Amino acid sequence: MDTIELIKPDDWHVHFREGVYLKHIVPETAKIFGRAIVMPNLKNPIQDQKRASLYKKEILKNVDQNLKFEPLITYYLGEKINAKDLKLAFVNKNIFAAKLYPKGVTTNSSKGVADIEKIFHLFEVMSKIEMPLLIHGETNEKKIDIFDREKVFIDLVLEKIIKYFPDLKVTLEHITTEHAVNYILCKPNNIKASITPHHLILNRNDLLIEKIKPHFYCLPILKRENDRIALLNVALEGNEKFFLGTDSAPHD
Repeated sequence: MDTIELIKPDDWHVHFREGVYLKHIVPETAKIFGRAIVMPNLKNPIQDQKRASLYKKEILKNVDQNLKFEPLITYYLGEKINAKDLKLAFVNKNIFAAKLYPKGVTTNSSKGVADIEKIFHLFEVMSKIEMPLLIHGETNEKKIDIFDREKVFIDLVLEKIIKYFPDLKVTLEHITTEHAVNYILCKPNNIKASITPHHLILNRNDLLIEKIKPHFYCLPILKRENDRIALLNVALEGNEKFFLGTDSAPHD
């Protein structure tokens, strides 16, 4: 053997934001990745085909023309989403998936979902057309400890979604706990998860010991060392239910 060819990877979770951020971040992603699932939580979130099309064009304007890069656009789910538009956008390949943000859990999630059952009709459409549902899997209840929000969401919200829509294609995004790993492992093949490099490398001691390190802070927040090891082990096993989503996301 004289050479080894490495297939160009995909990033299944990236934030390009808008304006100056987008112009700086898109070229960096396009240099390394062949495709990327682009998150829709802009200040004016992506919730219709016109907005999705304009955003994709804006992204492609910042890609080196010598590179083959495909941005996969997503919808930001909410009660005002039109089910027919959602279906058409997916069938026409204007979008790749739809993203669920519980209200108030992360950046630009103030327009997210407070009552999950109010968008069950959208899940029904998505299940029928095999459209992926991407989930920021944390509860939005302020009374829940920040280190427990992923586990509580899985047990109370995600389990309800899967119960009512067993055929729905679901990706639990940027998982952080051993509990999430075990949950995905025991579910059918339509339930998957993405993992970030951040959560493979660091635990909450790295964030908090000696002095607080703000650049290590992210949501979902870093967890215990046993959680990091569980993520690392499943990432290295080659299990196709787990894949890379860098969650690359510029901030001030």
